[in-house]
Amino acid sequence: MKKIITGLLVVAAMVAGTSAIAQSSDDKKWVAQCVRDNKDEGAKAGVVRKYCECMNDKMDENETRSISQWEKANPSAMKACERESGWK
Repeated sequence: MKKIITGLLVVAAMVAGTSAIAQSSDDKKWVAQCVRDNKDEGAKAGVVRKYCECMNDKMDENETRSISQWEKANPSAMKACERESGWK
């Protein structure tokens, strides 16, 4: 049982580490802009960041619109990220 739990913890740590590494400097720029765009929307800073990272992850790498522009054209992604981040 200990081996199974240890194995699951290792996998979880690898997955968490991969998502942090996978964010490029361009992604960080867009997420930061999204956070600024949404800072006065009434959600806690951590929730806003999680929402913006979720939206960024759903966008194509070649997207040229900001997250705030893209979300208006993709309401289903917006709702999914709201649920995932705990917004509202």
